Amino acid sequence: MTSLAPGLTVVIPAHNEAAYLPRYLPTVLASLAQWEAASGEQGEVIVVDNASTDATADMAASFGVRVISESVRRIGRVRNAGATAARSPRLFFTDADVALPIEAISAAASALDAGAVGGAIPPLYTPDRLGARLLCAYWDHYRARHGGAQGVAQFATAAAFKTIGGYREDLLMSEDVDFFARLTSHGRATNAPVKILDDLRVRPSTRRYDQWSSLRMLWWQNPVTARLRLRSPRMWRHWYETTVR
Repeated sequence: MTSLAPGLTVVIPAHNEAAYLPRYLPTVLASLAQWEAASGEQGEVIVVDNASTDATADMAASFGVRVISESVRRIGRVRNAGATAARSPRLFFTDADVALPIEAISAAASALDAGAVGGAIPPLYTPDRLGARLLCAYWDHYRARHGGAQGVAQFATAAAFKTIGGYREDLLMSEDVDFFARLTSHGRATNAPVKILDDLRVRPSTRRYDQWSSLRMLWWQNPVTARLRLRSPRMWRHWYETTVR
């Protein structure tokens, strides 16, 4: 086993994801392995166990990844904990219920190596209901028009991440939108690009779209509500306390 520091770290926040990790974590490991084989570098995966009450930590460890703990249930804090534990110059953030295409990590690393301070891979959601599919299509259009990116697959150099202060830990929602906006501003200030890899798509699970009504999803996932009382635990308690699993 080499003692060299990894060249890239994948950070995965996980709260009660024991059932989903076996389905999605292998896609992360496969994508990382392809980058390792092509680059000659080594990477690492850090799963941040966020106050889970199931076997999330044990399940993640069974795949040979690093597992650390963060007890505070704030997604920005969880992602920052993973970044703090990382030992690499490149950071890639994804979620425990997201399938990566095999090219994902290689493409992100290539963008960073070419001078980008960061970027993202857009998601492709495929829910069953028509209403949910239309909502997802709207968000994809909105993202493309405004140059934003969801936290399901964001990446950055460790230096840029540190400079902009990582994810805001006071936000319970839309912390990924805020992070990407600040990363983009930093890129403009330093004359370095932020790359959205539109030729790729990650595939998040559709569990919330499948279990919540389309009307409920429309209320909680629209540009107006997504800006309301973002620091209020009461406002966003359903996203944390009654998260669909």
